[in-house]
Amino acid sequence: MPQILETLSRRLDSALLPPRAREVRRRHLTYLTPRKLRALDATLRHVCRAGVAGDFLEVGVALGGSAIVIASRTEDRHTFHGYDVFDMIPPPGPEDGPRAHRRYAEIRSGRSGGLGGDPYYGYVDDLYGRVCRTFSDFGLPVDGRRVILHRGPFEETLKADDRRSVAFAHIDCGWHGLVSLCLRAIGPRLSPGACVVLDDYNDYGGCRKAVDAFLAERDDLRFLCRAPSAVLERRADA
Repeated sequence: MPQILETLSRRLDSALLPPRAREVRRRHLTYLTPRKLRALDATLRHVCRAGVAGDFLEVGVALGGSAIVIASRTEDRHTFHGYDVFDMIPPPGPEDGPRAHRRYAEIRSGRSGGLGGDPYYGYVDDLYGRVCRTFSDFGLPVDGRRVILHRGPFEETLKADDRRSVAFAHIDCGWHGLVSLCLRAIGPRLSPGACVVLDDYNDYGGCRKAVDAFLAERDDLRFLCRAPSAVLERRADA
């Protein structure tokens, strides 16, 4: 019975996805489950309804599926910034658990499978060009104005001296060091009412450790929820 209920729940989540999210799932452009995609879109709508000022960000673009869902909500009030190495992902570190290291070893070995029988995205030649073309297919050209993609290591592209405000951020880069870097670069820029979605909080212990350590230093942030992804909100009165 629990397995049947879980199957029905997944089908309901898929059926309730907004059209663009359903399309990126159909085209195998995101590793996010339907439940995570629904939660991501609900958080975006929450930020938009509240009129939170600032850019929309995603760190860890991969094939661009969730980035397209986020960028489609920018309209004229926000700019979307996507950050990725657009190549082989960097390795986990000493603060990451065995699961992260096993996953990275599988990827480095060339044995990782992709979505829908496609090659794993880290093995794709010119991934950046492919993602740009995919954005254009969805009517969201990477024009340097509404949609901007930053290619390279996060420590180089997420500038510590960037002062542009942030309304929404999706951090999807798994390992402790990367998540910590992102939070410390983005955290000072969060507008009152801004939200941060942490995709891997419940999947990798290193990500959870980085988030919990960051929250211990910030009394202006709170959990909106912890599952299916963790969502943090900067208090509107902060």
